[in-house]
Amino acid sequence: MQWRIEEWRQEDLADLCRIWNRVVEDGVAFPQTGPLTEETGREFFAAQSFTGVARDDQGRVRGLYILHPNNVGRCGHIANASYAVDADARGLGAGEALVSHCLTTARQLGFRIMQFNAVVATNAPVLALYKKLGFIQLGIIPGGFHAKDGRWLDIIPHYKNLMEDGDEG
Repeated sequence: MQWRIEEWRQEDLADLCRIWNRVVEDGVAFPQTGPLTEETGREFFAAQSFTGVARDDQGRVRGLYILHPNNVGRCGHIANASYAVDADARGLGAGEALVSHCLTTARQLGFRIMQFNAVVATNAPVLALYKKLGFIQLGIIPGGFHAKDGRWLDIIPHYKNLMEDGDEG
């Protein structure tokens, strides 16, 4: 499948909220506990440094990412991102396309490092993808994620130097 990644548009809002809310409702990946409404979703996606949309061969929205600073001031060069893919589109390469596009966009926006604070240790496909793309695991935080079903799951922070090509400028 060929994925087209582009900046979100207002007409994508319902799909973005539906995909995002499904991950939140599943309760095994995102820290958020409540769903986005059309109003809160519009504000949320617009407030990001970049919100990317994955479109399939038919132009349907099948996934998304949000990109923003992980911190401020002297640590404002570190980016953070979150990714969500439609349940029936998982395993088809949308996640890798989204992460790859996000890394390029982060570089273009001047970020030097990508850091993921809370990768849930039970999310094997994501862990494999981040390893494939050169992310480094920073350790394990035992019980750092409270899953919807009440379990306390470990999280594994990750980072990637976006200046890998040696350009430290």
